[in-house]
Amino acid sequence: MTDAPSTRENPWPVAGLSQKLRDYIDRLGSVWVEGEVTQWGVSNGNVYGKLKDLSVDATVSFTVWSSVRSRFDSDFRQGDRVIALIKPSWWVKGGSLSMQVFEMRHVGLGDLLERLEKLRKQLAGEGLFDVSRKRRLPFLPGRIGLVTGKDSDAEKDVIRNAQLRWPAVEFRVEHAAVQGDRTVAEVVAAIERLDADPEVDVIIVARGGGDFQNLLGFSDERVVRAAAAATTPIVSAIGHEADRPLLDEVADLRASTPTDAAKRVVPDVAEELSRVQQARARLGMRLTGLISTEIDRVGQLRSRPVLAQRDWIVDSRAEEITRWVARGTDLVDRILERAHAATGELRTQLRALSPQATLDRGYAIAQLPDGHVLRDPVDAPEATELVLTVAAGTLTTVSRGPGASK
Repeated sequence: MTDAPSTRENPWPVAGLSQKLRDYIDRLGSVWVEGEVTQWGVSNGNVYGKLKDLSVDATVSFTVWSSVRSRFDSDFRQGDRVIALIKPSWWVKGGSLSMQVFEMRHVGLGDLLERLEKLRKQLAGEGLFDVSRKRRLPFLPGRIGLVTGKDSDAEKDVIRNAQLRWPAVEFRVEHAAVQGDRTVAEVVAAIERLDADPEVDVIIVARGGGDFQNLLGFSDERVVRAAAAATTPIVSAIGHEADRPLLDEVADLRASTPTDAAKRVVPDVAEELSRVQQARARLGMRLTGLISTEIDRVGQLRSRPVLAQRDWIVDSRAEEITRWVARGTDLVDRILERAHAATGELRTQLRALSPQATLDRGYAIAQLPDGHVLRDPVDAPEATELVLTVAAGTLTTVSRGPGASK
């Protein structure tokens, strides 16, 4: 094959193009790369896998021959974050690119912890971990949202223990990858779907433990912010007691295990029934005590002499009432006598002052025709008719004028 440019009239053969690709790629030599193992398959001692970029959507396939794998100091599996010495090579005959791994190491734990601690401080500075943001879980959720791996032990543990405590509990389960490159996107989407469901009262994010690197997805900033933005209370049940992903910090409640999450979210029906029975028993005892106290008080009142002998009060007061009645009668008689005497005196005085008494002594009252009393003879000239009132009645007479004699 020549180095002449490829043209329509002078095209390169396929083998020539493939050879040139191999030459170009060989010039790259070996390079160190960092990424996450998203596939790790073993066949006849050789490993065929894929390595994904940590921040963007870019993946390459790689091969680890058995002779190289035997020199590895540790085991690797899907979800591990690694650095690897890789030499790209082009297979001329098959026209395919392969990445041959010569060395592979886990990313230093110190580097991961340093990045994680930096993110922790950043989110804490934004107030995402403040206690004041944490919401109280409902006493008895109508429906529980569960984010977990499909057919995982965590899913079985949560549902089984919750139903043992409260058989009528309902779940809406959203399956998501709990390790590997799909973890972050699927967990975020599951939280958002459950948070949008108005019937879901609380959300549990559960995973059944794992090593530090397998749990890194639950410390991803996108997962933490999705949990912080949710309006539904979040329970983090990732790993075991010693595991502390960042999701634990932002969640409204951290459960040490999936089983612990079920116990913290759902009340125990047996315990609640026992509490109700105890409350009823205490209430019954209290009411019984109050009723007994009142019965004793009524008994004491009835045992007193005034109530034990009901006629006593009447008998003891009868003589006193008789005396008061007699005294009242005497007082009334005296008052009536005095009033009668006073009335007689007034009658006498009234009669003495009455014009009738004057008439009875022989006097008469002369009245003019207009009814006025005659007081002066000049008021009755001759021929004036007068009415004379005497003790026994009245009579009419005619005046002969002043100074006239009979």
